[in-house]
Amino acid sequence: MNVNDPQILYMILVIPCFFGLTLVGEGINNLVHEEKGGVVFIIFGFLFIGLIIFAYIFFSSYLVTSMEV
Repeated sequence: MNVNDPQILYMILVIPCFFGLTLVGEGINNLVHEEKGGVVFIIFGFLFIGLIIFAYIFFSSYLVTSMEV
């Protein structure tokens, strides 16, 4: 497997995405059980997923420019 293959990019980004979804799920669970901090978990979960999407766009454009050279 080559370092420039997109499979490595997907493997690096899938696990953190599961972590972000876990944060969102924990926040929903806290809201359902009327515990404190549910909204905070949801906000941090969506921010983390947004960061992953930004990293995917950045690295995919970086790989395209580095493969053309």
